[in-house]
Amino acid sequence: MSARRTLLRVLSRFHTGLYQVSGGRLGTRIGHLEQVLLTTTGRRTGARRTVPLLGIPHEDGVLLVASAGGSERHPDWYLNVLADPEVVLRRGRRSTRMHARPADPVERAAWWPVAVATFDGYRRYQERTAREIPVVVCRPVSES
Repeated sequence: MSARRTLLRVLSRFHTGLYQVSGGRLGTRIGHLEQVLLTTTGRRTGARRTVPLLGIPHEDGVLLVASAGGSERHPDWYLNVLADPEVVLRRGRRSTRMHARPADPVERAAWWPVAVATFDGYRRYQERTAREIPVVVCRPVSES
């Protein structure tokens, strides 16, 4: 594992711990950017995996960007979503069961500019990698 990836994992674990221990009072914003905690089910282990991500409020849900900092490979959380789209998204003190799915090509074309307007780093990340960075749509699971 590269030094950069190791550092990102350590920072991610610290951020997640701070967010959880504070009950969602700390770690929810970095500057003007809303941070959320996404909990997925590991595609190989079945274990619950939680990662902090930039959440972009959109319609009745949240958009997530599977950028991995412009890496050539998709982030593990994205691969977990593909295997099991039922996730939990924590925004501040509130956790919500959600269904996550990759945006279709038309949606991505519409929502990618929204993501870049929220955080310009996504534009640089896309320039850095040959893969198309996915946008993930998370919508609440309806209680029936």
